[in-house]
Amino acid sequence: MTQEYKGTALVTGASSGIGAVYAHRLAKQGYDLIIVARNGERLKALATGLTEETGRTVETVVADLGNTADLARVEGVLKQDRSITLLVNNAGVGGTAPLLAADVDKMQKMIDLNVTALMRLTYAAVPGFVARGGGTIINIASIVAIAPERLNGVYGATKAFVLAFSQSLKHELTEKNIRIQAVLPGATATEFWGIAGTPIEHLPNEIVMSADDMVDASLAGLEQGEFATIPALEDAGLLSAYEQARQALMPNLSRSTPAKRYELA
Repeated sequence: MTQEYKGTALVTGASSGIGAVYAHRLAKQGYDLIIVARNGERLKALATGLTEETGRTVETVVADLGNTADLARVEGVLKQDRSITLLVNNAGVGGTAPLLAADVDKMQKMIDLNVTALMRLTYAAVPGFVARGGGTIINIASIVAIAPERLNGVYGATKAFVLAFSQSLKHELTEKNIRIQAVLPGATATEFWGIAGTPIEHLPNEIVMSADDMVDASLAGLEQGEFATIPALEDAGLLSAYEQARQALMPNLSRSTPAKRYELA
């Protein structure tokens, strides 16, 4: 049975791992694709396979989103292609080394990709979504957005940015018919870990989820209307309690006078 056409999904970091699974699932759901990554050979192979399997149109864009000129090209696609209805901000890099063992230049490159590129692509996509009456943005964060002690601090901070940025987007754009989802995966079986400095084989099997399961869970969360999806979290009440505590703090964060507990004796 032919799936209803849902427009075009642009997926970053799509040549392997989580991004490649998103591309496959979205094509099966009825999206044409624009897949973006640095590895042109992998992109071409993925595009060919997806078109043969699903019949969908798949365009490839070879780009390093840490490079200013390449990033600008992808921004241009998002601004100009009126068929785009979904943006998956998946491209990113991680780190597992503590501060004293980390390379600060690599930390800067991490910020460039995980924060700056994601922000700029979102800013490129949103005006068109608003003009066309709607759209969806899926931002891939991480559980370290709320548990930064788990890995490298800069990596955790970049993913905390993704979560906070997504919360702000939800606040601003929900009434404009734009869906925002932040996905917070735990350890996922991809090339990420080897590149980050800790091979996946060094992690306990019981905490590692397959990329297929991770993406399927995240898309189920999107279908269920979730804003934040943690694929491994069994008790959704824990996340709800976390958000309720955050909301309870908000009216009490800014006053004209200091809290009495800070008064000098």
